[in-house]
Amino acid sequence: MGAATLKTRVRELRTAAKMTQQQLADLVHVSSRTIISIEKEQYSPSLMLAYRIARVFGVTVEDLCRLEENMQREEEQYENL
Repeated sequence: MGAATLKTRVRELRTAAKMTQQQLADLVHVSSRTIISIEKEQYSPSLMLAYRIARVFGVTVEDLCRLEENMQREEEQYENL
């Protein structure tokens, strides 16, 4: 996993809502491939896309993007340089 890749809760929230990747993609106006890539941590969503996804699930962008966890991981990477 690359340093710039953002961990998200998209898969966790989507499956809890019993929603397919295509259904989520349709709701946030992207392709299902984009949702798949986000869930596999191969692609970090833009701020606006993260906001749209967060609104679908009724969570904050910070919660969706695991802000605390990602910040801690980034700090650890810089400590190891």
